[in-house]
Amino acid sequence: MLDVIGERDAPPRFKDLQAATGLPKGTLARLLNTLVLFRLIRHEESDSTYRLGHRFFELAHRVWESIDLRGAAGPVLDRLAEETRETVALCVIEGDEILYTDQRTRGGALGFRIEIGRRAPLHCTAGGKALLAFAAPHEQRALLDRIDLRSFTDSTITSEEALVADLALTRARGYAISLSEHVEGTSSVAAPIFDHTGRPVAAMGVFGPSARLSTDHLHTTGRDLMAATRQISGNVGAAPVNITSYQRPSRSIDDPVECVLPWGAHLAEGPVWSGRDGRLYWVDILAPSVNRFDPETRSNEERRMPRLVGAVSERRSGGLVAFTQDGLEGLDFETGTLTPLVDPEADIPENRFNDGKCDPLGRIWGGTMCLDASRATGALYRIDADRRWTSMSSGYMVANGLDWSPDGRTFYFVDSAAGHIYAFDFDMASGTLGPRRLFAKIPPSEGRPDGITVDREGCLWCAVWDGWAVRRYAPDGRLLRTVRLPVPRPTSVTLGGPDLKTLFVTSARVRLPSRMLAEAPFSGGIFALQVDVPGLPGNSYAG
Repeated sequence: MLDVIGERDAPPRFKDLQAATGLPKGTLARLLNTLVLFRLIRHEESDSTYRLGHRFFELAHRVWESIDLRGAAGPVLDRLAEETRETVALCVIEGDEILYTDQRTRGGALGFRIEIGRRAPLHCTAGGKALLAFAAPHEQRALLDRIDLRSFTDSTITSEEALVADLALTRARGYAISLSEHVEGTSSVAAPIFDHTGRPVAAMGVFGPSARLSTDHLHTTGRDLMAATRQISGNVGAAPVNITSYQRPSRSIDDPVECVLPWGAHLAEGPVWSGRDGRLYWVDILAPSVNRFDPETRSNEERRMPRLVGAVSERRSGGLVAFTQDGLEGLDFETGTLTPLVDPEADIPENRFNDGKCDPLGRIWGGTMCLDASRATGALYRIDADRRWTSMSSGYMVANGLDWSPDGRTFYFVDSAAGHIYAFDFDMASGTLGPRRLFAKIPPSEGRPDGITVDREGCLWCAVWDGWAVRRYAPDGRLLRTVRLPVPRPTSVTLGGPDLKTLFVTSARVRLPSRMLAEAPFSGGIFALQVDVPGLPGNSYAG
């Protein structure tokens, strides 16, 4: 009876249950009355239907609480230890420390050994930082207030501001890294395990000598570790999450696409062509860094940032402005100095700006998203030259690329999670948006729309995340051209070069497992393609 009620597309009535079970009326009535009595089902008087009861929630919680996390993680620990030939350990938060509850060691005599039952600090271990980063805001705040940010090595983070920035970076990329922060000469990487409510209940990490676990090796291991912890999370009731790329299209690359900068960025984004510098500015959100690339010499200058940076734009008064996790900030590229300007989401610490661009009148527009893209808390903002800001649209999971038509009458905006490119009627003088309409939709099986740029004919170029391609759409939304790329995750596009006829494409390697990186080794690089129709000159922030 419970199966019949629970598996129906719509709540059944008495006659539906009688038809489905073939039971006599009296027997069916007695069964239903008994199930209602024990709260296993409930009867809705309003429409005379039967539904599963609240007792199932109570029983479900007991199932989750009784799951043996060590048992669920054991086979994965064994596999990872064999694959990495290092120590793999499971840990949970106990008070204001982490407690190691299980481990497997394959590191040999030069490996890092962890005893089950050993405790360690939260702030300088990969497992501790992974659990801190994904904790609910009030829980994270309570833990930060309790822990002692004392130094263990010269690399230990002892500033709360720096730790909070590192936790934001951890949440955005999905795993934490410790480079000799707890034990000198030992590095580690860890990813969280979630329960059915989405709460981090444990972390699993790989530990070993820094000489063997280089930074690049840790990031590669981190991406594989995420796949493993997602598997364990699914075993203990969490909703499954796909973090791998879609299969590579069978069609070969027939366009003259060149990797002009094989940089290996985690999440290269926000390409901006500077006509005054003759350079391409771009960001690596998860480094985090701002970069300046010279196409003539193929040289790249990198400036490391103290916090996440989603996009940059030129400033009319000189220098740059950057959208960071702390809002809009001035940026001196030569020194790497950030100067706070305005933060529209100062009261939403779990959000960050993801993309931004200036309109022809010098106002800057930017979209926000939750650090781990887990909730639709993103919004679109307009920031005027006097730094006053206005929320223009909200309710987005991953607010992304934006641009304007050549005549300034249409504004385009991407919601990557929904797979939608939207178009709005736009009033340039007032900076206001008309009703939103769907311009183009990319099915999940073909990838997700990401960064965009509009050319002089009004056609829209779009990078397709997990689509191994960029696309060009006509002003009416028709797909005109698909350019195949040798990487699964192109992130954004812009038109630059002396004649604005070079399409620059950024890409990412974040969350790609090692097997995919072996197939697409240029992931995280910058690509270039010569096109026939030039782009539009870039705009600068007037503030």
